[in-house]
Amino acid sequence: MMMEQKKGKDKMRDHMNVGDDAEKWVYDSSVDHKGRVPLRASTGVWKASLFIIAIEFSERLSYFGIATSLIIYLTKVIHQDLKTAARGVNYWAGVTTLMPLFGGFIADAYLGRFYTVLVSSILYLLGLLLLTMSWFVPSLKACDADVCVEPRKVHEVAFFLAIYLISIGTGGHKPSLESFGADQFDDDHSEERKKKMSFFNWWNFGLCSGCLLGVTVVVYVQDHVNWGVADIILTIVMAWSLLIFIVGRPYYRYRKPSGSPLTPMLQVFLAAISKRKLPYPSNPAELYEVPKSEKAQGRLLCHTKKLEFLDRAAIIEDKEHSIDKQGPWRLATVTKVEELKLVLNMIPIWLATLPFGICVAQAATFFVKQGATMNRNIGDFQLPPASIFSLAAIGMIISVTIYEKVLVPALRKATGNERGIKILQRIGIGMLFSITTMIVAALVERKRLAAVKKDPVNGSLSMSVFWLAPQFIIVGAGDGFALVGLQEYFYDQVPDSMRSLGIAFYLSVIGAANFLSSLLITLVDHITEKGGKSWFGKDLNSSRLDNFYWLLAIITMANLCLFVFLAKRYSYKNVQSIAVANCNEDDAAGSMA
Repeated sequence: MMMEQKKGKDKMRDHMNVGDDAEKWVYDSSVDHKGRVPLRASTGVWKASLFIIAIEFSERLSYFGIATSLIIYLTKVIHQDLKTAARGVNYWAGVTTLMPLFGGFIADAYLGRFYTVLVSSILYLLGLLLLTMSWFVPSLKACDADVCVEPRKVHEVAFFLAIYLISIGTGGHKPSLESFGADQFDDDHSEERKKKMSFFNWWNFGLCSGCLLGVTVVVYVQDHVNWGVADIILTIVMAWSLLIFIVGRPYYRYRKPSGSPLTPMLQVFLAAISKRKLPYPSNPAELYEVPKSEKAQGRLLCHTKKLEFLDRAAIIEDKEHSIDKQGPWRLATVTKVEELKLVLNMIPIWLATLPFGICVAQAATFFVKQGATMNRNIGDFQLPPASIFSLAAIGMIISVTIYEKVLVPALRKATGNERGIKILQRIGIGMLFSITTMIVAALVERKRLAAVKKDPVNGSLSMSVFWLAPQFIIVGAGDGFALVGLQEYFYDQVPDSMRSLGIAFYLSVIGAANFLSSLLITLVDHITEKGGKSWFGKDLNSSRLDNFYWLLAIITMANLCLFVFLAKRYSYKNVQSIAVANCNEDDAAGSMA
């Protein structure tokens, strides 16, 4: 009896020692800048992520300073017509937001997130330098006169080379930096896990603050001084933020790249095909899984009943012989199978968010161009056209702050869930905002066209640019729900080894939506032109953007019904708390709701 009591006390003491050890050190496969197990007190969390949010602020300042005025530059300096300029902006925005798929893959598989951010930031800086040179270097300038009738071809080449170099830099910067910031929080530590949920909200607060300055201060300099001085400001800010990022190196937690994340998925797929004729085990616990103690990196996932065909990859063919002899191309773990299921389950959600992305794409193109035709005077001060975009950033800042400080605490009490509401519910609410945005935009544009019809000379100028304020604020508030929700969704729901790619998947929604927006403009232009008069004329006054906005509202409304259908049937990632091959699927809903 005494011996049993002593053993019980020893076990309790060991358990307490393990708990104390886990509080002191971070055991989530991350390392510090010297390759050691990170000390919890001196690495990660807010002390590290604030450096990362700082460089995101600077990068977004540069990006929005360029992106929101790009359509103005293309029409005023390079003298493209409205359709060509809108397509050009959409193509550039599309490439900029699809490039992260490549950058995220490089970060996860080979370079690691820190070094991918470092290299891509240098490329970004080179793009800004070339952009500055294209304005000041005599041989690269648009022309020698103050007002260009037709810019030199060499200026167009230098300009487009510069902005696409920035696209490449963004391709590595965006997915790696955000996932690197989220890596500073330990998922297995309850306090740090809650802080990570706040991280995405404050990340977007920093992003919107950079956007706000980009579309006000930088755009003001572009409009009232010149484009070259604005480019110098962006270059200096980006160089300074790169220095800040490097200074924070001792405080970061790093994840070692684990090789191509696509290889294990291919292994699962081929193993499942090769064992397609084997009988399915009556008990999923018979499927192969490594013990939790032997798992070197990442976490074990619970077995789910969806896409059961893939489970065949985890069937042990010959239990009498060593499992090691079967190899990864013949036998996969339950976790590897579930990781492939996670990626496949994301595809319908990704597709269902594209119409929302098309609505967002209008803010940087047609919304800004509308602002350029309206009365922008505030007393003696004239507001630059692109600065109206700042209202979207303000709307997002307000939305994120209210969500973080008011809604989440209230919803946590009401639902008993860490997040308050499910991630997909948050995205769905954002989609409702995008429908409202398109309806409001259509009504405002119809009023503007009526004013033009009444007075063809001064029609638009009789309306204040602040008539556009509601649609910008609503689209910004919607972004606070949908865009932040998409970031959180794609970061959390991908396999642990693919988190940079996860952020790239989120960005690819916006990228693909920009391409679809261009395609839709071309298609609608072609169809309506056949009907007599195109909805997209030479300028806004000869166009019917109100009809285009109504079309987008109808498409997004129909798509929301599909999204709700998919969201109700979605199974969230379910991480094992104990090393078993099967878990309760209800845990997944509870963990991510």
